[in-house]
Amino acid sequence: MSDFPRWKYALVALVLLFGIIYALPNAFPPVPSVQVLATHGAPLDASVKQKVADALTAQKVPYSGLAIEGDHLVADFPNADVQAKAADVVKTALGDNYTVALNLASTVPGWLRAIHADSMPLGLDLQGGVHFLMAVDQNAVVDKQEERYADDIRSLLREKNIRYESVTRNAQRGQGISVVLRSAADRSAATDAIATEYPDLLVQDGPSTGDRFVLTAKVKPEKLRELALATIRQNTATLRNRINALGVSEPLIQQQGEDQIVVELAGVQNPAEAKKVIGAIATLEYRAGIGYPGDPRAVEAARTGNVPPDANLYYERGTNRPVLVSKRIIATGDELVDASSGVDQQSGTPKVDVTLSASGAKKMLDFTSSNVGKPMAVVYVETVYDTKIVDGKEVHIPHTTQEVISDATIQGVFGKNFQTTGLNSPKEASELALLLKGGSLAAPMNITSQSVIGPSMGQDNIEKGLRAVLLGLGLVLLAAAIYYHLFGLVADIALFFNLVILVAVMSMIGVTLTMPGIAGIVLTLGMAIDANVLICERVREELRNGSSPHAAIRAGYDKAWSTILDANVTHLIAALALTTMGSGPIKGFGVTLLIGILTSMFTSVTVTHAITALIHGNRKLKTLSV
Repeated sequence: MSDFPRWKYALVALVLLFGIIYALPNAFPPVPSVQVLATHGAPLDASVKQKVADALTAQKVPYSGLAIEGDHLVADFPNADVQAKAADVVKTALGDNYTVALNLASTVPGWLRAIHADSMPLGLDLQGGVHFLMAVDQNAVVDKQEERYADDIRSLLREKNIRYESVTRNAQRGQGISVVLRSAADRSAATDAIATEYPDLLVQDGPSTGDRFVLTAKVKPEKLRELALATIRQNTATLRNRINALGVSEPLIQQQGEDQIVVELAGVQNPAEAKKVIGAIATLEYRAGIGYPGDPRAVEAARTGNVPPDANLYYERGTNRPVLVSKRIIATGDELVDASSGVDQQSGTPKVDVTLSASGAKKMLDFTSSNVGKPMAVVYVETVYDTKIVDGKEVHIPHTTQEVISDATIQGVFGKNFQTTGLNSPKEASELALLLKGGSLAAPMNITSQSVIGPSMGQDNIEKGLRAVLLGLGLVLLAAAIYYHLFGLVADIALFFNLVILVAVMSMIGVTLTMPGIAGIVLTLGMAIDANVLICERVREELRNGSSPHAAIRAGYDKAWSTILDANVTHLIAALALTTMGSGPIKGFGVTLLIGILTSMFTSVTVTHAITALIHGNRKLKTLSV
């Protein structure tokens, strides 16, 4: 009689049903699409959708779907050629205030997406895309820091009433700042003041001639290393924010070495558009406000073009209202340390908390001390480079956009920390914090290499990978069926469901499928049959020892379990090491292997036991087909 409990049957049925449902979306391949995202406060509504539809119809470009999904517009096309032509048509029709990117749109039915069942995202090697290797200019970090410290030291000496002749940055990079003072007493006082205020500087006396007493202040090496790490981290975060604008799923953005960043954008077939977005140079400027967005003076300046000589005319992001802003810059984006959104405890309205560096804090304190009640604007300046071919040569043409992203009244005197309140929604606060924090790069970057993997090459990889999985699965199924007869067929069924559950789990947690991932799947299938080989051999051994068929099945599973567990625990340790210590393809392989080991333990033991119990449980047996 079967000793397999009913609750285990229910568990097996539920897991198999879950596997089928969550693996099913992978049977619906994505289609080529064009994704449109509004930038610089441009609207994205039904009128834009109609404009795109009219442009595609006028150019006789067929499309199978056109819809606004969240904050972007998606149009589907029958093939890659039509997709490329459509992107040009849409870009021409909408202009520079919209980002147009080639992408792949999901065709998974709505009822599956409603239960969060979606297909696995494919990696760069499977669906094509672009690969960039970017080098961070660490020399610029040193330059910026030394220039900043030179400004700060001047301010400090003036504040302490210490007489000095000059404060200049040494010509050779990394040699610090030279301070020339009028007397030995002044030099001693300056040494104490600088060492106390800026502990990251190494202060040393220089040569003295006549009434020139030189002091040298160098940035300590450990501080420079800390700055280099912080710079590459900030640039990585900024790139991630910018790439979100491209709508790329599962972008790979990671540090490589001490001064390089790797960017892989799967599904993006237009490297020029990607370079334009990630290569943009953006910065922020805190400026004194002259009026408020949409006030009569700004409207009149926008209408007549007569802008006051001490002001610039900008437009507010989102509302596109004109606003006059003073040319006087209080602080810039590179002096911003942090920005985070939250809720004002007093008013209950959304807010953004801003933290400035020491030099920025002093400038802000000086300005706000005499300008309470007056407006202050944050101007976002972005420069992108359009690449065009002129006379057979590649020419980069800069295109600069300036807009006001915040214009608020100064409520009190502040310096290092302050808040921007009065925002309309938490989303607006979050977006403003993201713009403030991620808008500018901490240091310039150069694209040192780039490569494009076409969709045809990615499709070729998919077909080869699929053939490898099917061939590996087929050979294993055949060998098991021939050698272990009925028990081999049961193992084959379990192996098939192992593949289904593995795909389901990977899809559900959003694992990106790559070529190493496919290798992990094939290896998992080969390893999964090992457990059934152990079980079948144990059952045969028990039969040879004279056990009854039911006793042989029971003993076979019981005695094989400890060996199966031991073997898989060692495999799990190796997979965990690959997952936690590896990166890129190695990590992808490790994740697939880790999930595959767990699913194979369930299917090879529990699922096969359930099927065997169903077949033999209530029958009187003389022998077993094993």
